[in-house]
Amino acid sequence: MSKSHWDNVYGSKAADAVSWYAPHLAESLVYIQRTAVGKAASIIDVGGGESTLVDDLLDAGYTGVTVLDISDKALEVCRGRLAERAAQVKWLAADILQHRFARHSLDVWHDRAVFHFLTDPAQRQAYVQQVTHALKPGGFAIVGTFGPEGPTQCSGLSVARYSPDGLHGEFGGRFQLLDHGVSIHRTPWDTAQQFVYCYCRLEQ
Repeated sequence: MSKSHWDNVYGSKAADAVSWYAPHLAESLVYIQRTAVGKAASIIDVGGGESTLVDDLLDAGYTGVTVLDISDKALEVCRGRLAERAAQVKWLAADILQHRFARHSLDVWHDRAVFHFLTDPAQRQAYVQQVTHALKPGGFAIVGTFGPEGPTQCSGLSVARYSPDGLHGEFGGRFQLLDHGVSIHRTPWDTAQQFVYCYCRLEQ
């Protein structure tokens, strides 16, 4: 994961001029609400960047939201958009593979489109170790990636594509697959991108 690469992406393009932009992450919000965790639950949006999911979580009354992104520039844009509400959010500018999470500190782990950039098996293994370490027993992992018919590159980087079974298989038997979904994301220039979501629960 390259901080300079993502700082350049976010520093050179408007928030609504990147391929992954959506006014609202409807699927993500529905999965988070399906967990039925309390409004004070610890929820992290990994690779949240300039995403509006944090806005929608605050609107829904969640008070324990963390947004992590490798790019300071992306987080600055998000904080600016939220204005005074930014103080209600914990912000982490960090590499997801290197950040030191407190053990069993999170109720919900959400990631839309970081995991598919991890094309090295060792990176994926390190990521899953992070999720397993940070989630509370019984906590939820919601991960979205490009599907089998999705693009092979994004922002000039190669990506991995997954079927629901393939994505769940990366996480292993400790994660119970509660549900999965396939959706089509329309980019700002109206290109179709296939996404796969897995909604899992870490064993108690």
